[in-house]
Amino acid sequence: MKLLRFGKPGAEKPGVLIDGKRFDLSAHFGDWDRHFFREAGLERLEALLNSSPNLPELPADIRWGSCIARPGKVLCIGLNYSDHAKESGMDIPQEPILFQKGANTVVGPYDDILIPRGSTKTDWEVELGIVIGKDARYLSSPADAAAYIAGYCISHDVSERAFQLERGGQWTKGKSCDNFNPLGPWLVTKDEIQNVQDLLMELSVNGVKMQNGTTSTMIFDCAYLIYYLSQFMTLEAGDLINTGTPPGVGMGMRPARFLNAGDTIELSIQGLGHQKQICVPA
Repeated sequence: MKLLRFGKPGAEKPGVLIDGKRFDLSAHFGDWDRHFFREAGLERLEALLNSSPNLPELPADIRWGSCIARPGKVLCIGLNYSDHAKESGMDIPQEPILFQKGANTVVGPYDDILIPRGSTKTDWEVELGIVIGKDARYLSSPADAAAYIAGYCISHDVSERAFQLERGGQWTKGKSCDNFNPLGPWLVTKDEIQNVQDLLMELSVNGVKMQNGTTSTMIFDCAYLIYYLSQFMTLEAGDLINTGTPPGVGMGMRPARFLNAGDTIELSIQGLGHQKQICVPA
């Protein structure tokens, strides 16, 4: 199944993608949120779709929202691709590097990226997002993780490098600016992804390819990340995990290159769709 949301910001409704068309499910479900996932919503959705309901098709021009409602937590893993760590000149981490983004950064896959006031180092990062399907705490092993995954999506972990690295404190300041986490266009349930550790990833800026990688070079795979994080905190249904980015970020270039107003970013992950954003001043 491919879950999506649509409508004006702050008033999105739940829908699904079937054979390339979007359909409205707001008559049957409130939203793709913590309550939906926690209360066996995916099972209820599958049963509904198998009953061949007569669902309203959405107009092509209606806005795409983020594929899930605002998550309780956005957990991010830094330096999780061996080739990205190499381009950054940093050692392979011995444990996952964890930071968080503000949950209000999550927006639609085609919404504008807002270049923060005073920013000169806004950067791009295509990432695989994991959405948690049920609460996870103290998992016994990575093998247990599959039961706690709702699905996967494209997540754009936009970053302001000066705020992140040059202004003191933790990385949160450079990660939590408005609109800094376009998500979607849809959430693909885990049963539709044959091997999540072998997906091609790409990102281009103004038509020039910058990132071209694969989830196969993750240092810590998806199952391990869920197991690991569950040892420190409860992962709640509807939470989002951003799993790291492959090489090709602007900060890693020589000379470094960053985003400006008017730039267009396009990103894709095999089997998970495509995003496109235009940069505008905040």
